[in-house]
Amino acid sequence: MRSRSLLWSFNYAIEGMVYALRTQRNMRIHAVTAILVLAASLFFRIGRIEFIAILFSIAFVFVTELANTALEAAVDVATQSFDPLAKVAKDVAAGAVFVAAVNAMVVGYIVFFARITSMTDSLLTRVRQTPAHITIIAVLLTGIAVLILKAVTKKGTYMRGGWPSGHSAVAAACATAIAFITESAGAAVLAGFIAVLVAQSRVEGEAHTVPQVIAGALLGILITTLIFQLSWF
Repeated sequence: MRSRSLLWSFNYAIEGMVYALRTQRNMRIHAVTAILVLAASLFFRIGRIEFIAILFSIAFVFVTELANTALEAAVDVATQSFDPLAKVAKDVAAGAVFVAAVNAMVVGYIVFFARITSMTDSLLTRVRQTPAHITIIAVLLTGIAVLILKAVTKKGTYMRGGWPSGHSAVAAACATAIAFITESAGAAVLAGFIAVLVAQSRVEGEAHTVPQVIAGALLGILITTLIFQLSWF
């Protein structure tokens, strides 16, 4: 009977954790965050002491969230109407979770900040040394900006019509990138001419008006110029 009781106690504990995961949004957020942090710990190969600190922080957050869930359920059973003391109990329990979460954030900052900073600097250096990557970033940002502007103006579709012209924006962004990469006036003129042909085709196809293609071209030029200027710092 004792072994069975011990087994059932484990089962009840697991059921409690599963209930919290199913019903508590914050518990799911904590679980996902814990998985990401543990994966980062393996990726950065942190030391033993740092790993122990991470484990204790994760466990601290889980314990307080589980206790908060249990207390809320108990309070809801005890009273069906508003009670100031019930509010105090729930607020204090939520405060405990908050303290645990802040503690976990501080520990994560201490453990990972230097490693993430060095990795980010290395990635930025590689991106800055690779014009193709800068061009892709500029074109992607231009496309995102076009989608945002079309969603705001609510005119046309994402592929046709509306402000600004997406085709003209992307063509102008590519032409501007070619001008920066080659540093050649001839290549810049040729790329600009192709971008003008793209814009003209949108006007002739009655997909856009002249102001719309001009707006798209200016958007592509400005974003790409900004990205290349930032990459030189």
